[in-house]
Amino acid sequence: MPLLDASIPDLLRLLVVPVFGWAALRDAKTRRIPNRTWYPLAALAVVLLAWDGWRAWSAALDGPEFFWIRAGVSLGFVAPLVLAFWWFRAFGGADAKAFLVVAALFPTFPTYVVADWVLPHQQTALGVFSLTVLTNTVLLGALYPLAVFVRNAAGGRVSSVMFLGRPVSWDAIPTEHGRLLETPEGATRNGVDLDAVRMYLRWRGLTLAELRERADHYRDPATLPADPNPPTDGAVGVEDARADGGAVAETIPDDDAPDDDPWGAATFLEDLDRDAYGATPERLRDGLDALASEDEVWVSPGIPFVVPLFVGTVLALTYGDLLFGALAWLGLTP
Repeated sequence: MPLLDASIPDLLRLLVVPVFGWAALRDAKTRRIPNRTWYPLAALAVVLLAWDGWRAWSAALDGPEFFWIRAGVSLGFVAPLVLAFWWFRAFGGADAKAFLVVAALFPTFPTYVVADWVLPHQQTALGVFSLTVLTNTVLLGALYPLAVFVRNAAGGRVSSVMFLGRPVSWDAIPTEHGRLLETPEGATRNGVDLDAVRMYLRWRGLTLAELRERADHYRDPATLPADPNPPTDGAVGVEDARADGGAVAETIPDDDAPDDDPWGAATFLEDLDRDAYGATPERLRDGLDALASEDEVWVSPGIPFVVPLFVGTVLALTYGDLLFGALAWLGLTP
């Protein structure tokens, strides 16, 4: 008997593990995952869905009617649910694409026999594996605020946003990911994204250190560059000489300077050909004011959601459904 026994479609589905593992590392490091990551998995999902559909049609699968029901739930419920999460900004674009791949690739529970073990161990009554991956991921992601709170409490860092973020020194901001939870008036849950701050600094040809050193000067919209630099997408590690302390572009003439636009925040956003991660002039101004005056600010690093997705997928393929297992342990399942 082979060490691992499974059908060919289920063996091919295991290709998702190394791809999700690489994507999780990339997400944690850069918060950027190339779209091309998902194309091979999407193609594989279509092929395997057709393969299993043909097997169900020809009665080569046990209980073929259950395959159609589970495939319908996965594609007709889980996939739209993921799109709704993305629409309401609960998921990022890469997270949504990864979950859509899961919805098409895993409509039913795969079966792997490893030695004398049959995996996944914890099955569910419905048997929709993509839903198991989704619930596993959400449960793991929900542990993040608790871990952040415990870490802050243990370090004596107390704030109304201690469930969401941690204090960060201003000079670490250029390489941090996440959202600023600070304004000059105090904590906020709806601060500016740090990618938008990097876009602004690159657009002006400034470093954060230069902005802090002459904050009153650069707050004046008359100091905006006449020929702004490319803002990029705000990713960490972009090689841009201007953003790393190069010469600042010539400022606009005083007569052309906008009125009532501290930091030139509105002018910057109007000049973009894309959204700056939901930034508004007010949020950007508040963020820049805080970064210019505070030595330490609260930052929510956010959850690189592909990380819990990867872990949730591995757990789903081995243990199975965490929620159903917990309910079974509590005696709450039939």
